[in-house]
Amino acid sequence: MANDREILREIWEGKIPVHFQLASDETDVEPEDFFLLIPRLSYFPLVTEKVRRHFLRVVSNELQDGEMWMDSNGTPLKWHYPIGVLFDLLVGSDACLPWRITVHFSKFPEEVLFRCPNKDIVEAHFMSSLKEADVLKHRGQVVSAMQKKDHNQLWLGLVNDKFDQFWAVNRRLMEPIPDQDGFKHIPVRCYAEDGTYQQKLVAPGTESGQKRTLQDLLEDFSTPVRKAVHPYKPLNSYPCKKAIKMTKSSIF
Repeated sequence: MANDREILREIWEGKIPVHFQLASDETDVEPEDFFLLIPRLSYFPLVTEKVRRHFLRVVSNELQDGEMWMDSNGTPLKWHYPIGVLFDLLVGSDACLPWRITVHFSKFPEEVLFRCPNKDIVEAHFMSSLKEADVLKHRGQVVSAMQKKDHNQLWLGLVNDKFDQFWAVNRRLMEPIPDQDGFKHIPVRCYAEDGTYQQKLVAPGTESGQKRTLQDLLEDFSTPVRKAVHPYKPLNSYPCKKAIKMTKSSIF
């Protein structure tokens, strides 16, 4: 882990320039658009409060209490997906930056999106994913041994985009526990371009004792047309355990 620290920091610091614009049918006044540089490894409800306040100044009174939601080229953005995953799925590596996103306060698409009235919902989702990953890796022993202050530090590190604050606790989830020879399984999700994803039990090694590569993992999921590991394109021959460790997906 110590040798990977600078790589982990560079990945953590990955940002996406975003151009937010208000839907044209939600105001009679043309507002100024809003621009932000947002972390790939976060969630939209954690980074868009300034966007919400900016556009609420010009929307009608009846929409002031409406839940804000966003779309990219007509596709509603799922708040429970990491921002970098959404960008890779909807825009890809050939994107023309900044990423243009449309903001809405009406006509919430309940058939597509879950409602997210506050950040507590995001925290519950994040911690649930964390516990699920720990069950796969350590049979749940690491998270169950953490105190409430450790959970809070992880969460606040994510909310405040503080690498050192987050990784001071998250490193425990990246290491084998003393009585366990490596990870039992590697928690990973394979996202399809339609927004769905698959999860499988992925062992870090083969039956013959060799380390599995990222190519092995992709073949398990039926190799997609376009390969992308959030937040960077993969090296197919890289050890699977090592490659997954270097991404936010490793704790999901």
